[in-house]
Amino acid sequence: MTIWNARARRPATALLTVAAAAILAATPALAAGKAQTYDGKSVHVGHGTAHTFVRTDDAGKVVAIGVAFSETALDGLPKATKKQDDFPYLLPMPAKGPRTVFDHVVLNWESEGHPPPHVYDVPHFDFHFYTVSRAQQMGVKFKSDADSGLPSQQPAAKLVPAGYIMPPGTAVPQMGAHAVNPAGGEFHGQPFTATFIYGYYNQKLTFVEPMASLAFLKSKPDFSGPVTRPENYSKPGAYPSAYSVKYDAAHKSYSVALEALE
Repeated sequence: MTIWNARARRPATALLTVAAAAILAATPALAAGKAQTYDGKSVHVGHGTAHTFVRTDDAGKVVAIGVAFSETALDGLPKATKKQDDFPYLLPMPAKGPRTVFDHVVLNWESEGHPPPHVYDVPHFDFHFYTVSRAQQMGVKFKSDADSGLPSQQPAAKLVPAGYIMPPGTAVPQMGAHAVNPAGGEFHGQPFTATFIYGYYNQKLTFVEPMASLAFLKSKPDFSGPVTRPENYSKPGAYPSAYSVKYDAAHKSYSVALEALE
């Protein structure tokens, strides 16, 4: 009996070792300490596709959250009609990898732009990174676009970045009320290229939103810019201090990313 037990322990130990190695091999970010990119499910946009991604560094820390889309996604996009001028594409976050403060992304193709006139009324994309669930987003309701100016919608000062304002006329159902930075060049006669917007509903932050014009994207940019941050956020988590809009010639694709997360 003693001999049988001794012999049985050895293979059991070996099996445990093999099992542990298999588990480590299945989690490369932990085992190898390599940077990883986790991709969300692809969605058809134009003649191409788009998907979310979460990128980590060698230590497993999230360093970027964004949307990647093929060059062909800029072709064959729908055109505005009397019934519809905004075309939303729901992009789920990656099923694998670390969780972030963002629940999902909606890519909105604005075929004729949107107000205010002579600022954002050119064809462009809005990249809404929502901190609320899809059900909560779809439940956003306003009586009119002027509701963004109501005291009941104005968030506390600590939730709004310095210099940003949320004027009447920026409340959009199933989105939120948009806070803009009037110091941006597009408000002073310069062509709109890219900017960063914050969104709120019932005085709480519900999304952050990089925007990029179609013309700017087609120029194949390599752009990075700072993000002005509020003092506090409605939901705890890591938020961007920078964002980027870039073209990747090797893969013929674009990315719009939230970076320098804190």
